[in-house]
Amino acid sequence: GQVAIANAPGTGVADDKLIYAYVPQMIRYYLGEEAIIPNVTTFLCARPKDCLYVLEHLPELVVKAVSEAGGYGMLIGPHASPAEIESFSKLIQANPRNYIAQPTLQLSTVPSLSEGELYPCHVDLRPYILRGKQSWVTAGGLTRVALKRGSLVVNSSQGGGSKDTWVVSCSAV
Repeated sequence: GQVAIANAPGTGVADDKLIYAYVPQMIRYYLGEEAIIPNVTTFLCARPKDCLYVLEHLPELVVKAVSEAGGYGMLIGPHASPAEIESFSKLIQANPRNYIAQPTLQLSTVPSLSEGELYPCHVDLRPYILRGKQSWVTAGGLTRVALKRGSLVVNSSQGGGSKDTWVVSCSAV
């Protein structure tokens, strides 16, 4: 007859960018199994070996400040200017603990209508998992969309939007 919320939607407790790198180990420790879906490789700049790799590969990586949210404090290497890459290199060297890096992913796209024109926008999906005596994934979720043409940043604070998402069938097509 009671409801307890450990991670209320939108609080971001489980979204810590630094913790993300440890998710596979947490799954092994708490569940005694491997993750069903592999994690995106995450380099922790606090680790000297990772930091060296990141600094040598900045033009290829997405770098995120762990203390920021909403798409702030981020470098998308393939879309960055040489000056932006140099600036991030200095930021990382000054405070490596504050940065993680990941390979640039090729996000899916969906058709979007803007200013009378239909064009592809990058998206990501955040499903919601509910737990009680059983766990289940909701029939839908939050699909975030990058409304700026060509952008990979889906955060609403950076000009992104959202789309309705429904699961219309549970059977394989």
